[in-house]
Amino acid sequence: MTDDDDIFEGKRLILVVEDDPDHLILVQRWLITAGYLVDGASQGRQALARIEQQRPDMVITDWAMDEMDGLQLLEQIHLQDPLLPVLMVSGEAGIPEALSAVEHGVVGFIEKPVRRETLLRAVADILAHLSTPGGHAGSALARCFVHRSPAITDLLRRAQQLLSGMAPVLIRGPDGSGRQHLARCIHAASERHEQPFVTFNCGALPQQLLEAELFGYQRGDFTGATDSHAGLLERARGGTLLLRSIEELPLPLQARLVQTLDDAAPDGGPQGIRLIATCAADPEKLVCEGLFKQELLSRLGVPLTLAPLNQRHEDVPALVERFLQAQHEERGQHKHFATEALKQLILADWPGNVSQLRRVVDHCFLMTPGDTIPASVVNDALAGQTQAPPTLDEARLAFERRYLAGILRATNGNVTNAARLAGRNRTEFYKLLHRHELDPAAFRGS
Repeated sequence: MTDDDDIFEGKRLILVVEDDPDHLILVQRWLITAGYLVDGASQGRQALARIEQQRPDMVITDWAMDEMDGLQLLEQIHLQDPLLPVLMVSGEAGIPEALSAVEHGVVGFIEKPVRRETLLRAVADILAHLSTPGGHAGSALARCFVHRSPAITDLLRRAQQLLSGMAPVLIRGPDGSGRQHLARCIHAASERHEQPFVTFNCGALPQQLLEAELFGYQRGDFTGATDSHAGLLERARGGTLLLRSIEELPLPLQARLVQTLDDAAPDGGPQGIRLIATCAADPEKLVCEGLFKQELLSRLGVPLTLAPLNQRHEDVPALVERFLQAQHEERGQHKHFATEALKQLILADWPGNVSQLRRVVDHCFLMTPGDTIPASVVNDALAGQTQAPPTLDEARLAFERRYLAGILRATNGNVTNAARLAGRNRTEFYKLLHRHELDPAAFRGS
């Protein structure tokens, strides 16, 4: 997934099994329009593999299929997962077959030709008897972090084991691979999902402001500290604190964070907080280079490592479907990729990982007037994603903007105090704010 807020949290995932491609597409569209997450399989063995990779909330399967019919599939499903509800659809089966299916554990039986209203009513009735979304930790994580690759399935199994505890979590992976999104999924699937989720970028501010923002300060602690300020450790009390790019935290603050973790109650975390950290670099290598404290790495435990997208190409179709679904929900249009276009997406290198894939899908959706996105649009989108690194001037301006925003946030929008911290007079400071279109009033009360 991406580092954007999770827009799919809590939705039901339905697996549709149908060897008629036209009917499979039709049923999938009905369910997507009704607000469900949908996966598809054209035959029974493929369906069993999908279930193994990502457990759905229910299965809709045709009765008459080659290689493995619906009844055989039902038996195989319930050997793996007896509680997974299965809805059977058939245009050939009569009353004896329907009774046999019920005896084998189907929760519903619909005759073809299937009417949209009948199908959606049956699905809603079945899902209404299940626990609320998120009640099952494994399903919640799987729905939140879409995938089909065994690597992510294994990672989510490990993440699930961490849901009930308070131990800090370290998430590794390249930029754009979904580190922040995975942190949000862990929080959403945990027992503290209704508590605050606070995120902070450790590379956004100079050391003094970082310390003030993270740990807070009292009036008079330093020049310009005219009021007390609660740090993130206080503001995230009872919830989760996500420290992004923890490798950029200065060494003295790493030492202070270690002390905070050591002083915390064994079962309560720092002030009742679950700490999650993300890191793009190899922390072991940073320790060897003297850039990261071994004591902090030890307390963060064995990292959850997200592989780059080009090492898990099988995740691409599922991610593409999610991103198209998000566009549908925002714009009310259904679109899909042509076969050759989807093949290009699967085989692309994706140096920007999932974030880049989402940008490409969004671009293709907007640039295609019809329902089918062709390969030519994908080619143009991929070419447009090849960007040169920022110039030195661009990088300086970006840092200056983050620096000014951090100072305004730390001083609650007080220009006098912010200018003093920056070592500038008010006139110069106002010019800097004007250059970056920063309004001090927007930071008051933040």
